[in-house]
Amino acid sequence: MTSAAIVAFGAVSAMGEGSDAVSSGRPGERARVCITRDAELAAAGLARPYAARAALHRPPAAPDDRASALLLVAALACARELDTALPSWRELRVGLALGTSSGGMRTAERFFDAPDSRELAGDATYFAPMLHVVAALGLAFEPATLVLGACAASTLALGVSTRWLEADACDVVLAGGFDAVSVFVASGFEALRATTASIPPRPFRLDRDGMSLGEGAAVLALRSSHLARGARVHITGFGASADGVHLTAPDRSGSGLAAAASAARREAGDPGVDLVSPHGSATPFSDAAESRAIATALRQEPGRVVLHPFKAQVGHTLGASGALELLASADALTRGVYPAAAGDGANDPDAPAMLLDTARAGAPRTALKLSAAFGGANAALVVSLDSRPPRVSPMRAVYVRRPVYVGDVDQPDHEIVELCGEMRLARATGLARLALVAVGELVRRDGPVSLAGVVVGTPFATLDTNAAFHARIRERGARMAEPRRFPYTSPNAASGEVGVAFGLKGPSFAVGCGPSAGLEAVAAAATLVAAGDADAMVVAAVDAVGAASRRAADAIGVDARTGAVALVVTCSPEGAIARVVSSRCGLGASNAGAPPLVGHTALMPLLDDPLPRVLAAGSLDPRGGGWARLDLAPLD
Repeated sequence: MTSAAIVAFGAVSAMGEGSDAVSSGRPGERARVCITRDAELAAAGLARPYAARAALHRPPAAPDDRASALLLVAALACARELDTALPSWRELRVGLALGTSSGGMRTAERFFDAPDSRELAGDATYFAPMLHVVAALGLAFEPATLVLGACAASTLALGVSTRWLEADACDVVLAGGFDAVSVFVASGFEALRATTASIPPRPFRLDRDGMSLGEGAAVLALRSSHLARGARVHITGFGASADGVHLTAPDRSGSGLAAAASAARREAGDPGVDLVSPHGSATPFSDAAESRAIATALRQEPGRVVLHPFKAQVGHTLGASGALELLASADALTRGVYPAAAGDGANDPDAPAMLLDTARAGAPRTALKLSAAFGGANAALVVSLDSRPPRVSPMRAVYVRRPVYVGDVDQPDHEIVELCGEMRLARATGLARLALVAVGELVRRDGPVSLAGVVVGTPFATLDTNAAFHARIRERGARMAEPRRFPYTSPNAASGEVGVAFGLKGPSFAVGCGPSAGLEAVAAAATLVAAGDADAMVVAAVDAVGAASRRAADAIGVDARTGAVALVVTCSPEGAIARVVSSRCGLGASNAGAPPLVGHTALMPLLDDPLPRVLAAGSLDPRGGGWARLDLAPLD
């Protein structure tokens, strides 16, 4: 790959803003822990009300939504740094890739309680916080994407950004992630018994019992290393994979996470790794699986490399965690520090790890950042003081196969039920159920898809499932949250269930920066296939439209309809119907040039014969998100 230099960043966490937000500590010091008993979570009646809140200093005209405000703080700080590091950046081609787990969830909670509010309806979407950044910076971004990859979201967003730079799709990318603490999310993790009964969390320790939530945002400005003179830290490798085992439980062998980590190291030139920033959720099975993954990826006995489990200090910041933790690793490399690990107690022999009681001075040069998420999604990045030369081999050609369409999935036939798994299909709700049936129809027609990942494109994500989950909390209290429904409030559950059902172990996530999410998913898949991250990607453009998402669609002036289109994006012309000439997505001034199609409807012309040469979609309302365009050429 062409390594990507970090030329500027903005960050906010419970530790502070800027470099304070991601400090790896000073030699001789213990790890600073910012997790406390949280007044809002305690008032909601949660039994384990611990969280790490950021001290939010709202910029002028900041939105009311807390996640949006956190993201705006980080984005504006990054822009200010970039003004100094690269004064001409606003005249260049600038991309925007952000990741989130819950988007504007706090506004969504208010919307569910006041469903007739058009203002709240427009701001309750997952992509609304992203649009505040676009408005505040006053720029049009191309390419652009919102990765709805749960706890791996910002790591995936950073990885996709490196692919854009490598393909010369832009000159600079603003990339990162964001999330805020909410009763909605805290109640769900407590219902799954994933939160700790005492603080701090104790990742890789024998008595660990879970994590605490945190909040924050990080936005990094990335530029191809050979163009970024003087940059000190570089992302030199990216890998992504899926476990394909379970929606919420990790693969106990750690093989999926090891595959992502190994791919990232291979691309980075197989360097020695001095520091690992683990996912470190402090849950019993996840830490043990991660320890095995690290040992496999580094090809050495476990416990031989220093681990820095940053979540034990600033909480699990969900969609922001990968970006914040990578910056903490970059801080350690640039300042020559091996960071201390928070938490006390004996190490778990089933999860061997080198955890330092106090930070040590040293000379680490390379770090490995690992992330894992609901749906079995894994992502890894290598960050280094040493850059990599540009890629020699060209990007691969990309093709699409003919799609399938499904509408009503209330009563799928027996063969589809068998393909998807009867119990899996029965418990899946909304988005996940529709994605399963659509990909099931694809597999029934064409057979299994080998060496594939999956991207789900969804404009309104899981708003209706979220409304039902919230209603239960409102009626019965936060401690009565439904553990079976909570995983399906994550848009990433759709890609996860598809991966488990059909054995898809390549990159796995959802995207959705607006009504053009169906074409956005094709663009994401094409980017990964062209770069060699997968030989094929299954794309499912899905719209599961209920009362909540219909009101959100009405608020931004688009016509949302239930349905799904599934297809395969591949590096092989065999079985393809067209070659992808270009796939473009953007946010900002170019929206007005795209027709107001929503989600899967933009892909339905691919069902026709003859095929269209151009597919396009977007929103005419600036609150409606991005635009996308897919240019196709017939096969010779």
